[in-house]
Amino acid sequence: MQEEIKKMLDVLYSGGIILYPTDTIWGIGCDASNEKAVQKIYNLKKRADSKSMLVLIDDATRIPSYIDEMPEIAWDLIELSEKPLTIIYPAAKNLAKNLIAEDGSIGIRVSRDEFTCELIRRFKRPIVSTSANISGQKSPAFFDEISDEIKSSVDYIVNYRQKDTSMASPSSIIKLGVNGEIKIIRE
Repeated sequence: MQEEIKKMLDVLYSGGIILYPTDTIWGIGCDASNEKAVQKIYNLKKRADSKSMLVLIDDATRIPSYIDEMPEIAWDLIELSEKPLTIIYPAAKNLAKNLIAEDGSIGIRVSRDEFTCELIRRFKRPIVSTSANISGQKSPAFFDEISDEIKSSVDYIVNYRQKDTSMASPSSIIKLGVNGEIKIIRE
């Protein structure tokens, strides 16, 4: 595992993109603070820049570094969630500008995957996570379902959990307003 993480870190630090397993489905990722790397993912996915992507972090205490104000309800939502939860927060900061939605928001998920958390801990910044598919196509549940087009277009494919066929699904998504309003985007 440590050798894989070292290879991934080299790619991330150089502005490359990775194909990696997360606590939900396989994702395409990069340094969430590098605008050029983020643009590579938009290009690969053939996705409009106006559709923002989420970021993964390893610990909830890091969230306030990337948003102006942490709504109190967010701490409870993160702690009580039984499955992976992406929360869209208002007023993003310290991230690539092209990663932030037009309304200034950003989706952040605290990863529950040991491998991903170790990578983020060692990288010391958030990592973009978006499904490993071309925009509009079905999200692959397993590594074998990822298209050759995606596999051949990333800078590094993680050699970990490629044979894992346990059922995976995308995270739940909740959007929080500045006054603590909650909107369920995906259950």
